[in-house]
Amino acid sequence: MMKRSIYITKVKISKTEKKAVEKVFDSGMIAQGPKVAEFEKRFAKFCGAKYGVATNSGTAALHCACYAVGIGAGDEVITTPFTFVASANAILMVGGKVVFTDIEEETFNIDPQQIKRKISYKTKVIIPIDLFGHPYDYSAVKKIIKKKKILIVEDACQAVGAKYKGYQAGMLGDIGCFSFYATKNMLTGEGGMLVTNNQNFAEKAKMLRHHGQSEKKRYQYFDLGYNYRMTDFVAALGIEQLKKVERLNKQRIKNAQFYLKELANTKGLVLPKTKKGVKHVFHQFTMRITGDFKLNRDQFFDYLKEKGIYCGVYYPKPLHLHPHFQKMGYKKGDFPVAERLAQEVISLPIHPYLTKSELKYIVDTIKTI
Repeated sequence: MMKRSIYITKVKISKTEKKAVEKVFDSGMIAQGPKVAEFEKRFAKFCGAKYGVATNSGTAALHCACYAVGIGAGDEVITTPFTFVASANAILMVGGKVVFTDIEEETFNIDPQQIKRKISYKTKVIIPIDLFGHPYDYSAVKKIIKKKKILIVEDACQAVGAKYKGYQAGMLGDIGCFSFYATKNMLTGEGGMLVTNNQNFAEKAKMLRHHGQSEKKRYQYFDLGYNYRMTDFVAALGIEQLKKVERLNKQRIKNAQFYLKELANTKGLVLPKTKKGVKHVFHQFTMRITGDFKLNRDQFFDYLKEKGIYCGVYYPKPLHLHPHFQKMGYKKGDFPVAERLAQEVISLPIHPYLTKSELKYIVDTIKTI
């Protein structure tokens, strides 16, 4: 019998999407042209925002957002260490100080109660992350900073199409940032977008992405800037992806529901939870392997790999335990929840192109353990 190979992600580009990109070749406008403008407008509308600013990556979007809200030397920015490094690096890129805080066990997102302990007179911004596709607890965070002059830059890079109490992810703060990397729910290979209702923030972000020049006054440089522009090839693909992201998310949710039903009450497995009022879009289906299971996380990973099931571990070590951030004084024991969960998490394949037989094979393989 031929061994199966079920990968953690799968990319499919349709003929319609290929044709949309081909048309850009014929248009003669390939670098931040009309397709980028159209993509910005369509994506902003999808989120319910007034402005969209396209960039060449999610990291660039975060950098632009940090710049737009005015983070500078000495400003403290609160975020979590349980995430991809771009969330914290964007703070450093503008000269800010990274202030980590611990996470909620159920959602892997920033713990609002821990934020209270980290706020100081230097706190300028909070960057909560909608990790794995589950929006952070906006109401709780907003309540804590209600009477303070603290802004929110929402890292929604993994949560396009997710919702919190009816609001789209990306709109749970002053600026929302997205990534369209190749493995995301909505992809363009590389690419990013920030959305906001603040015109000043949008203009500043546009300036940073375009060498520090206002797009209204070309060749007049107002500040240090970068080349973070998006191409029309990427935008054309993004426009087509946006048309089907809801359908793809729906399939991810359906796949997650299958896992939740079939693996419920399995001793030692802690399955992902969705808070009331939240639409979780399952960029990853991340569960935890605890001491009650017959294998530890790494043994479980290896066992599934032997059976042709390729999983992911996001993230094996919290950011504060890497040399990059230990130089700032962080050490083991600072964030116990993040540290413990990093040893337990594993993500099963959840992409929308999984077949019923593949899903059944995955759960049956886990049950044999």
